[in-house]
Amino acid sequence: MLHVQHLAKAYGSTTVLADVTFVLNDGEHVGLIGPNGTGKSTLVRCLVGAEHADSGTVVLSPPGARFGYLPQAFANDDERTLEEVVSDAQSDLHQAEADMQAAAEQLGTDHPLDAYDAALTRFEALGGYERLARADKVLDGLGLARTEPGMPVAQLSGGQKTRLGLATLLLHEPDLLVLDEPTNHLDLDALDWLESFVTAYPRSVLIVSHDRAFLDATVSRVLYLDPESRTVLSYVGGYSAFSEARTHERERLQDTWRHQQDYVDRVQHDISRLKSEARSIEMSTTARQPGLRKFARRKAAVAKSREKKLERFLASDERVERPKLRWPINLNFGAPPPGGRAMVRVEDVAFSHPGQPPLFRHVSFDLRFGQRLALVGPNGAGKTTLLRLLEGKLTPTHGAIQLGAGVRLGVMAQEQETLDPDLTVLETVLKERPMSEQDARSFLPAFLFYGDGVFKRVAACSLGERSRLQLARLVLRGCNLLLLDEPINHLDVEAREHFSAALDAFDGTVVVVAHDRAFLRGFRRWLEVRDGRVHLSDGGG
Repeated sequence: MLHVQHLAKAYGSTTVLADVTFVLNDGEHVGLIGPNGTGKSTLVRCLVGAEHADSGTVVLSPPGARFGYLPQAFANDDERTLEEVVSDAQSDLHQAEADMQAAAEQLGTDHPLDAYDAALTRFEALGGYERLARADKVLDGLGLARTEPGMPVAQLSGGQKTRLGLATLLLHEPDLLVLDEPTNHLDLDALDWLESFVTAYPRSVLIVSHDRAFLDATVSRVLYLDPESRTVLSYVGGYSAFSEARTHERERLQDTWRHQQDYVDRVQHDISRLKSEARSIEMSTTARQPGLRKFARRKAAVAKSREKKLERFLASDERVERPKLRWPINLNFGAPPPGGRAMVRVEDVAFSHPGQPPLFRHVSFDLRFGQRLALVGPNGAGKTTLLRLLEGKLTPTHGAIQLGAGVRLGVMAQEQETLDPDLTVLETVLKERPMSEQDARSFLPAFLFYGDGVFKRVAACSLGERSRLQLARLVLRGCNLLLLDEPINHLDVEAREHFSAALDAFDGTVVVVAHDRAFLRGFRRWLEVRDGRVHLSDGGG
């Protein structure tokens, strides 16, 4: 199906891809993962022809097979309406239907039946009426069915544009479906629908995703873009199988490195001992003791020989480099400050924007110290609004919200609006806690901000960099109540796992809005916001 041979790509002196080689078989569903910034999107763009590789080949077979590509950032600001965009996605099918109807109208005339049969065959080969009917199912599954069909695409939100891009791609039904972060901007309902769609998709699929549960459910093989070698490594199974295999690899590599270091230490010790013994003999003998001096020279020669052998080994490909930690971020929040056991009380709360019906009503719950609550529900149901009410940035139109004595909030906003865009990374940290510039610059590398990168302004930071900076702020605060709105949205898979581990070590109270199901497994209480009402359940039920 897809054959990639020795693909390489560099930007200036920076190598992004090196000797990438793999095969994606017909009907196979494969995930592509790797730390942020390793070049996953670059690789995908090279595969689909949106970017040219410096060397190597990409062959999609058989001839005529079609790529379907959903870029990570779908942008469509033309004047077409949503309905027109969806219709264009099935333009080949609409044309085939029109040809078939035109041929049908000619039946009984001098035109032979062959013309109608040919038109019907083409229409059915493209999916026929079943594919036409699929448009409504796709729009409904992705949460777009209630969007006004006549709305211009330019007026859609960023999330709606992303889902529309995904919908049009799915309606094309390509031979190789290429999805770059398809789960972004999807709520849990849409995630479940997309998961079922991709799982049942009969053709080949390549998925770039940080969603561990989605990968486990949809792929049978994982390609890992290694940040050190800049090439692709293949692992059988979903993400969980990949993670287990990588753990075993790291353990084996660590053991090999330890044994190597033991060997190097022993050889270096022997070399030092032989040199010391040779020097001692030389210094304690005279020219009248040629036998002893010859013995000393022999020891020195042995030491020199072993030293050269060790140097050759250390310079060879046999040498194992010390394994590097792929995630150096330290997310230890530390012990929370003293606070009352009662953290939050929400009593019969309702909220509505001026002139609008209530987003939700009759919301009541209590949170005690150490409890964790996940806010879930469809996009637009009011989850982020409820977080803002807890934060105090919005006021309920009915009911009351009370925070306990001693509560200190730590807030991580979905759009990073709590960060000052005019400050640098370093200034942001110094503003959070008084410390010397040297201490701040020693602290920031734990969050992947190195060297002159600490002088970068927040406005110029990527979304991933802003997420890491927000994490740094939470670490510096002595908070005992965390309000997190999509905290892991721009983090790669390993970063998500380590953020989850950090929260597990945090003793305080956490309220989170998130769509990553693997992340949500750490929350025993779920508050579902749907159709203006809420439902509190245990274990996400």
